[in-house]
Amino acid sequence: PAAARKFVEEGIKTLEDLRKIEHKLTHHQRIGLKYFEDFEKRIPREEMLQMQEIVLKEIKKLDANYIATVCGSFRRGAESSGDMDVLLTHPSFTSESSKQSKLLHQVVEQLEKVHFVTDMLSKGDTKFMGVCQLPDKEDGTAYPHRRIDIRLIPKDQYYCGVLYFTGSDIFNKNMRTHALDMGFTINEYTIRRLGVTGVAGEALPVECEKDIFDYIQWKYREPKDRSE
Repeated sequence: PAAARKFVEEGIKTLEDLRKIEHKLTHHQRIGLKYFEDFEKRIPREEMLQMQEIVLKEIKKLDANYIATVCGSFRRGAESSGDMDVLLTHPSFTSESSKQSKLLHQVVEQLEKVHFVTDMLSKGDTKFMGVCQLPDKEDGTAYPHRRIDIRLIPKDQYYCGVLYFTGSDIFNKNMRTHALDMGFTINEYTIRRLGVTGVAGEALPVECEKDIFDYIQWKYREPKDRSE
């Protein structure tokens, strides 16, 4: 909003105006401008399935021990998505181990190598934000460019992350409320038992999403049933 206000004050009100001062924009802003029309379009499920196939195939090519999940509304069965949100982990990376940014960076490099990732917005130790594109259709027409985020999560925190980033927001809120009623606290990293004083204890072991449901004695719900 602050950046937008500044542009308006300078008389820049349209995309065409922005393109005239592109040299003054930040890297993020230039990418956003370059693909503005593409990013505005929803991604049909059929395309998301193709994108998922490429991402998972290339990740497994690097190392079969990787675990990756495409989350968000796509995992809940939505007919279209706004972007692609990939969660990544590896047995060698836990919350006790030191940083392992290579596990994320080599995946990004592999996806760049096969021309799936086309642009980078930012790349840290545990999160990549960028742009991707499917190969051209058989008739030669190009697919739109899409936003993609890849997060590297420690293995012991992975399934709490998958649960959180699958959503929906309402479902997560209801589940957290039920957990508190049962004496547990859940966030995107861990599930912990609350002591009598209300202080959370050690993180409990979680090997799959169902473990989290079992701890709080809640019937397991498939991702497609997590809209509320």
